[in-house]
Amino acid sequence: MSRTWIALGAVFGLVSVAMAAYASHGLPPERAGLAMTGASLGAWHGLALIGTGLLAERRAGRLVHVAALLFVAGSLMFCGGVFLRALGDISLGLVTPAGGIALLTGWGVLAAAALVSPAR
Repeated sequence: MSRTWIALGAVFGLVSVAMAAYASHGLPPERAGLAMTGASLGAWHGLALIGTGLLAERRAGRLVHVAALLFVAGSLMFCGGVFLRALGDISLGLVTPAGGIALLTGWGVLAAAALVSPAR
């Protein structure tokens, strides 16, 4: 499963760079800033997924995988919602802020995974 997290992190990085490039060259300034916010958070959480996948290879335990799952779900909901808003003025309502909460929770769970001894 750790390789899956690493691969998804790389995909999130790819999508984030592509969106940043499109925002810089293809979107009007009022929408470009919004797209850049989504791209920035997508890139950071792509790196977080890569790190989480590497940690999962070194440590047993469910918390690392829960953190990774929260990063995936949160990135899809938050960044996806921001991208849709920037590209087509489409609102997902509470999905976007729920994604932000999932990202925040993922960081907390990752901290716990790093500190707590995994069950054997």
